[in-house]
Order: sequence, then C-alpha cells, then structure tokens
Amino acid sequence: MVEDIRPLAAVLVSAVAIALIVASHRRPNLREGWSVLAALAKFGIVASMLPAVMGGDVFKWSLKESTGIQFLEGIDFALRADPLGIFFALLASFLWIFTSFYATGYMRGLDEHSQTRFFASFAASLSAAVGIAFAANLVTIFVFYELLSLVTYPLVAHNEDNEARIAGRKYLTYTFFGGGVFLLAGTVMVYWLTNQVGTPTTAFEAGGMEALATAAQAEPVYAQAAFFLLIAGFGVKAALMPLHSWLADAMVAPTPVSGLLHAVAVVKSGAFGVARVILEVHGPGLIHDLPLDVPGIGEVGLNIPVAIVAAFTLTAASIIAMRKDHLKRRLAYSTTAQLSYIVLGLSMLHPAAMAGALFHIPAHAFAKLTLFFCAGAIHVETHTDYISEMAGIGKRMPLTMTAFTVGAAGMAGLPPIAGFVSKFYMLIGAGVVGGSYWLFAAALLLSAVLNIGYLWPVVYTAFFESEDRHDAKPVLEFPRGGLFRSYGGDEEPVAADGGEPTDRTDAADASDSEPATEEEFEYAVDQNPSDHTAPDDADTESEDHVSSVDHHGDHDDHLTGGPPAAGWQRRSPFAESTWLMLAPIAVIATGAIVLGIGPDYAVFLELAFRIVEDVFGMPFEDLIGDPLDEVLTEVNN
Repeated sequence: MVEDIRPLAAVLVSAVAIALIVASHRRPNLREGWSVLAALAKFGIVASMLPAVMGGDVFKWSLKESTGIQFLEGIDFALRADPLGIFFALLASFLWIFTSFYATGYMRGLDEHSQTRFFASFAASLSAAVGIAFAANLVTIFVFYELLSLVTYPLVAHNEDNEARIAGRKYLTYTFFGGGVFLLAGTVMVYWLTNQVGTPTTAFEAGGMEALATAAQAEPVYAQAAFFLLIAGFGVKAALMPLHSWLADAMVAPTPVSGLLHAVAVVKSGAFGVARVILEVHGPGLIHDLPLDVPGIGEVGLNIPVAIVAAFTLTAASIIAMRKDHLKRRLAYSTTAQLSYIVLGLSMLHPAAMAGALFHIPAHAFAKLTLFFCAGAIHVETHTDYISEMAGIGKRMPLTMTAFTVGAAGMAGLPPIAGFVSKFYMLIGAGVVGGSYWLFAAALLLSAVLNIGYLWPVVYTAFFESEDRHDAKPVLEFPRGGLFRSYGGDEEPVAADGGEPTDRTDAADASDSEPATEEEFEYAVDQNPSDHTAPDDADTESEDHVSSVDHHGDHDDHLTGGPPAAGWQRRSPFAESTWLMLAPIAVIATGAIVLGIGPDYAVFLELAFRIVEDVFGMPFEDLIGDPLDEVLTEVNN
C-alpha cells in the first residue's frame, strides 16, 4: 500500500474545473477549453498510476491518516487506486476527453441554453464517477454514489420543460432515494456484522472481507440480507429490472449526457458497485457457500437469484427495444440489456465469466458511446430521432451510419468488435460450470440474436432503403412482415434538413389502427429547438426547418425530422457535420474495433485478468478451465 495524493487529485481536478468553467461563462471557447484540459489532466493522473498498479502496488489516500479525522471507529473517508478502481477510472477519464469535444459541437450545433451549467455539471459528474472508482470502502462509495445522482440531475432535466422535470424527478427518486436507501442499509448491516467479530469495517478486500465471512457463520441471514441490499442499491443504477424504467426516461437529456453518463459513468457505476460487492465485499467463496433455502428447490447460492434477474433483464429489455421506434429509447433499452451481461457474468462466479464481464464494461462503453454519438449527430444535422424517418439517411451521413454499424456489431457480439471478446469469455465460464448454467449461456446467445434484431433494421433502413420506397419492419409494427411503403403511404415525407413541410401522422400510426399515445411514443429527444439549418448549397426550396407534427400526435411549432421533399442530400463523410462531432465518433468507433482485434494487448483485458487473479489468488491460466466448485474449494482453503 503506497500513500499517495494522486487518487484524491484525480477526483478533485474536475471539481476545480467547475469554478473555472463558471468563471468563463462569458467566453465560450475558454469555458470549453477548461473542460478539455480537465479531462486531459484527469486521464493523465489516472494513467500515471497504471504501471505501478499493474506491478502490484496500490495507491491510497486517507482522511484519517492525512488529518486525523475519523467519523466512527472503522469508518474512514479513503480513496484507493487498486486494479478494479483503475479499470473504471481509466475508462471514464479517457472517454471524457472525446466527449468534451463532442459535447461542444453538439451544444453549439443546437445553440442550447445554459451551456455553462451543462459543462459545470458534466465536470462534477466525472469527479463523482472517479470518486466511486477509487472509493476504498462502502461508506466512501456511498457518498460519491449519492453525489453522482445529485450532480447529474441538472443534466437530465437540462431542457427545463415539463417532461424533463418529470424525468429528473424520477431519476432522483430511483437513483438517489431508492438506490441510496438500499445501499446505506446494506452498508450499515455490513458494519454491524463485522463489529460482532472484532473491529468494525467496511473496507474492500480482494476475495471478500474476512471479518464478514467470519460473522456470516454466526449470522447467515443478516449476511444474506446485506448482500441483497447492496446488490439492489447498485442494481438501480445498473438498471436491473424492475428498477430500470428511469434510464429510458432519462434519454430526454442532451445526447452527450446519454452517451458518457448513461452509457459509461452513471450506469457503469452501478455495474462497478455490483463488482465490488461480489469480488471484494462478500467474495465468490462466501456467496457460493452461504446458500438460500428455496422451498421446492432446495439450497441455491446467493449468486443464482442475481443471475436469474440479470438473465431475465437482458432478454426482456432486448425484446422491448425491438418495439421502440425512437432511436435513443431503443438504445436506452439496449443499455439495460447490456448492463445485465456484466451482472450475469459476475454472478456466475467462474473466473472466465468474471473476466468477460469486467471486459464488457469497456467493450460496451466504446460501442454504446459510438451509437449515442451517432444518434446525437443525426439529431443535430437532420432533427431526426425516429428510425421510421431514417430511410436512405446513409447517403446524407455516411461516416456516422458506418460508425453506427460498428457499434451495432459490438452490441451483438460480432467479431472483430470488442463485444465478441467479452461475451466469448462469459460463454466459456458458463460452459465450464455446466449444469443449469447452460440456461445462462442460452440467455446470452438469445440476447445476441435479439441485438441483431433491433439494431440491424437501423443499418438496413439507412443504407439499403430509399426515402420513397421502404417497408415497415416487423420489429417496429404490425401486420407481420411489414407493409410496402407503409410509412405515410403516398404522402410526401416530413421536412427536415431543408425542404417543404407536409402534414402526416407519425410513422407508427401509418399501419396501426389505434392512434399514437403518449405511453407509446412518450417524448422526443432534446426538446429544446435547434437553430441548425441546411447549408446554402442544399438542394431544397427552403433553409428553414418548419414543423409539421410532433410525436405525441399533436401539432405544434417545434422542429421535427425526416427526409426533405427532395430526398436526403448526398454528402461526403467529411462534410456531413462538424469535426467536433465527427472526430470523436470516428475515434470511439475505431477504439471498439481495436479492443476487439487486439484484446491481448489491450490494457483493459489485462486488468480484468489481474483483478480475477487477485480475487482467487491464482494465475488466470490455472483458473480458466477448472470447474467452479474446484476453484472455490482451492480459494477457501
């Protein structure tokens, strides 16, 4: 253990940036410059600790040891840069660099209001996320976990309309009050249990807390309750069903928020917390050896209920995603499903499955961030949010939709994208364990097929259909098989990206007998109207974007999307948007490919192996092929 201030510095660097961002509110270039500099500094501090951590060192900063302040016996506000903490902090800080550039292009492209507040809240969110990564105990992680919910509320409610406020209140109710109460209750119970056998503690230990394992022998029911309370607390942000509905509603936030915070920092903090509980609070051995007595079934490990919930969530969320026409809402339910891959892999307890689950954190982050970036670019340039309005949009935004294809392949687990590697290791773990775990392997494979089912239609619609000749997909609407030119019949398409507007009903109404309802379509993304207009050389009759219909079924005067009357204008990949948005899209999509092609050389996979080795106390090569019972027996001995 190395006493070092760098874990604290990594947390505080973006907190300092908040003051600089607010002070520069009258100078936008300087304001966004502070955001980029803070991102670079945060990543540099985190990366500077990586070599030593890979070599076996752990960096720690403690309030008690630095100032002598301690709140209660065994409770210390402490930060620790260990392999698992570096894993999450490195990912979040690296992706923030590119999201800072993308957010600048996005917010300026839409001429969004309150941009200073947006960038200040963004910096605060990354500070809290890295605090979660480096938290050395349950009390510290609880503080940053709740802080993350508070500082992201202004981002979720950024639009300041009624729908944004409702979504923001729901977000706080679930993540701050609901998740926070569960997490606090579980933390208090762990503190009480460890106090029964000696000095109370909530500090993380690779393989699980020894004091908790000892206490569990005398108080198994309380140890079980603590486990499920902690899983529920972190499971809220991990969007495990039935605690998931806040995530889809939070898509009302600007796309950079949906991208980094709701595909990386916020939701990954939940999955990261689940990893801390399984790997470093209870530990695989205690989870396996502290069974539940289920009537009619017998004794099952604590991991089995968690695995069942995760398997159900990834299947059900994938099915729901297939029915969502709104692109960001489809991606939101995709996130719900993909997070459950991580929880499922961790809860299978086999080292191979755990390594795959950990590697799926960056694999999903790169692919899903690419998809959200693409959705945001489409919105900024064409005001189009609905898949049914995207026929032929590939010629208008070729680079964006190519990157979208890469991200979609990663979600489905197709080689050579990183998602293939993570799911491959999870399948190996399920196969080695065998028995009923084959059901979990089947859920992984089924979800991969469903991923193709809800993401391939977007790619197909963009590249292989034209504005005037396209079919409704069965995943979007009925009758089964789709209807030829069913979106709007012989009517002209909605004006967007230039062009004259014409009135028509929503895409899904074209073939359904029942009218659209608010529950079906809910709200459009990024409700603050854009002032983005078509370029001067656009082949349109007008450069003004005039509304024809919103997606609640009510006419109003906000901007809407879809192809212009003359069809999408063909653009080169470098002219479809600004470099502030295109460069991050290209870099993150390339990163997803690099992680898939060279996983053995990717630091994230090596870190995943190191984390698993620390938990089980054995080289990964000796763990991967052994049955689960043998591995846990050796660990317990």
